[in-house]
Amino acid sequence: MNKTIVIIGAGKGISYEAAKNFGLKGYKVALISRTLSSLQKLENELAAQGITAKGFQGDVSSVSSLKDALSAVREEFGDEIEILLYNAASIRPGQPTTILTEDFIFDFKVNVAGALSAVQEVLPFIKKETGSILLTGGGLALHPNADVASLSVGKAGLRNLAHSLHQELTPKGVYVGTLTINGYVQEDTYFSGDKIAEALFMMHENKGEVEVVYREA
Repeated sequence: MNKTIVIIGAGKGISYEAAKNFGLKGYKVALISRTLSSLQKLENELAAQGITAKGFQGDVSSVSSLKDALSAVREEFGDEIEILLYNAASIRPGQPTTILTEDFIFDFKVNVAGALSAVQEVLPFIKKETGSILLTGGGLALHPNADVASLSVGKAGLRNLAHSLHQELTPKGVYVGTLTINGYVQEDTYFSGDKIAEALFMMHENKGEVEVVYREA
């Protein structure tokens, strides 16, 4: 098996657990993040578990930076990509009437536009019929919070984008899904990173609904 998962927004938590989950199932793992030192640490931790993983420096708020990173991924792992997981987010406190417009726009670039740029860049290389595009959503898309206004708008925008992409790409053989995490990610709880990673894997395997709402029963 020669399958590659590209994880954008690599770091501890969901991204690391997803890298471990898919990596232990035989996937090669490409990690994209702005911070080179954190990428190297993730590489080492995954390699210690026998997982083939490599980090690539890229800034999702910059189309050119993201394109360069994804180009480097293909040079390293080949042109065929099985899964794109977009897990980048800009989390900034601020109410609608006080947040600076430039900060709001930057957050939107990271939370929504970066996902679109990643999809547009990766789509020609996604395996048809077996490939998946997975977007990490959040409960703020359904229940916005004024204290994190930009993230609330971002998650709502990402959810809308997922539905739009699903409508467009499903007939072309590419599954698009968003996992709406309706709770706070915390280890040793229902919302632990490893459980969320397994939910993402099952979305890829099942290729069912566009949105899976992850919440306690």
